[in-house]
Amino acid sequence: MIEAENLCKVFQDKKRGTVRAVDGVSFVCKPGEIYGLLGANGAGKTTTLRMLSTILEPTDGTARVAGFDIMKDAQKVRANIGFLSTSTALYGRLSAYEMVQYFGRLHGLDDATVDQRINMLFARLEMNEFRDRRCDKLSTGMKQKTSIARTLIHNPQVMIFDEPTLGLDVMAARTIVQFIRECRDQAKTVIFSTHVMSEVEKLCDHIGIIHGGRLLAEGTLADLRQRSGMHDLEDIFVQVVEPHMAKETVA
Repeated sequence: MIEAENLCKVFQDKKRGTVRAVDGVSFVCKPGEIYGLLGANGAGKTTTLRMLSTILEPTDGTARVAGFDIMKDAQKVRANIGFLSTSTALYGRLSAYEMVQYFGRLHGLDDATVDQRINMLFARLEMNEFRDRRCDKLSTGMKQKTSIARTLIHNPQVMIFDEPTLGLDVMAARTIVQFIRECRDQAKTVIFSTHVMSEVEKLCDHIGIIHGGRLLAEGTLADLRQRSGMHDLEDIFVQVVEPHMAKETVA
């Protein structure tokens, strides 16, 4: 599972001074669950996920991922997660197949296992029609599917998806959303970052609304509806976030 405990990340910016990109974020995501981290651009979603995946060290707080401390056992955390970032590029001169194969070998898988995993992932993500096409010739949706296959080639038990459907057409996004749902059905631990309300409603067992680096509300969709007295998730989100935006404007 994922257990975040008071995660904080502070940056120094020449213009803005001290910036608390993440400020005391705590939550738990269990196996067989999808935890949705919902927030606008700049809310702190990506910084939180980068700390969980050991790309960034927290300024304060810590987390345990797949049973390992992100500070003390960073290498073991990396071996047990699949992290899909919006900013991770593909090597253009490799084919989709070669790209995923390369990452399978990086994870120490033998060739037979790599081929078995590739065949399964490519069939499920509908990638076989472009498996031998170079990555620099792929569409946005094809590149995203290749990135997902590369992320999951070692069959990790913890999956971290940062805006996985960003910029995709309806059919590509639908395939990826369904695949994420299947990961949960396989008892994997999934954290899913997005600003798309409909994806959160379709996928997430628990939702954390993040703004200004702070987790402002958390619970199931039913919990959030009951507390707010509203049904529409967008209305709930605005109700939670708007008072804090007003304070920031005054400040």
